[in-house]
Parts: sequence; structure tokens; C-alpha cells
Amino acid sequence: MDVTRLIIVAVGGQGNLLASKVLGEAALLSDIPVHMSEIHGMAQRGGVVESAMVFGDAKSTIISDGHADILLGFEPAEALRAIQKCNRDSTVITNLHPIPPFTVAIGKGKYPDLNQIQTLIRNKTKRLIAFDAVALAKKAGNVLAVNMVLLGALVETGLLPLTNEQVREAISTRTRKAFLDINLKAFELGNTAARA
Repeated sequence: MDVTRLIIVAVGGQGNLLASKVLGEAALLSDIPVHMSEIHGMAQRGGVVESAMVFGDAKSTIISDGHADILLGFEPAEALRAIQKCNRDSTVITNLHPIPPFTVAIGKGKYPDLNQIQTLIRNKTKRLIAFDAVALAKKAGNVLAVNMVLLGALVETGLLPLTNEQVREAISTRTRKAFLDINLKAFELGNTAARA
């Protein structure tokens, strides 16, 4: 089986860890080898959370700079910050709804221009899928479903060895019943966004 390397970056509280657990569960349910690692950083204070996932027969979860096949960004500036993990053949999927860091909130910094972020990512990778995942999560019924929107877009690309059905089953297994319908709707909206 080919090896696929995925980096997921987010700001604490965006649901990165649940997203990686859903993907891991889908892989396990499908007998697909998967290795995962996480870096939490200052997540509880709005800092970066990074997950590395390697699908296929690999010996390590470490994804060196320039070796990620896919970068999934829950926040646009964090996606740009992690771009060194990508190469000219990588695909980047990112949410375009910014979460300004503390320095911007207190007037000591400036958030980068979203168009410039997209241009920089396009110049370094093969493909960029960028959209407002927060708006789609709200449409699904809960802003916290942004992680499921982005998973839907990711799986729709066909770059992972997982199907929509396998991930839907993992969502059903890994998420609370009270949020299941919203999460599945968010996943479908993400599928549609990736096709646009």
C-alpha cells in the first residue's frame, strides 16, 4: 500500500484532535495501517495543535519538512505557518476563516492578508482548496462542526485511502449522538465544497 502523509494544523479548540481520531478510527475499521502523533503546544491558550498521520506501511509518524502529501489547515495563518511540511506535489486544504492571535487582538500585530496567504500557498504546492469552513459549519447547525466540514473536503479529494462511507461510520462511532446529525451534515457540506 502506498504511504500517504497528512499534517493537520489548528488553533486549540477547533476540533483537530477529534478529526484525527475520526480518521484513525476509519482507517482501523477498514484495516488500513495508520500511525498518528500529536503536538498540543499551548492549545488551551489558543495556540497551535498539530496532528501527523501516516496511512500505509510506514515505520514512523514523523513527517519531515517537504514530505507531507496533504496539509489540512483549520486556520489560514496556521496553514501558511506549516507550509514547510509541503512540497511541489502537495495538496493544501484550508479554512479561510481567521482566528487572530492574541498579539493582533491587543493591537501589537497584524493578521496576514487572506489573498496573500493563498498566493503563497499556491506558489509552493500543487493544489489549494480554500473556503470558509466556519460558514458551512454554521449552516450545518453548529460552528464547532468546522472540523467535520474540513474532513468532508479532505476525504472528497480522494487523496486518502478512505471512502466517504468509512469516515461517516467513524463519525458515528466517535461523536456524541446529540451532535451526530450536525456532524454528518457538516461532513457532506465539506464534500460539496471540495467539488466546487
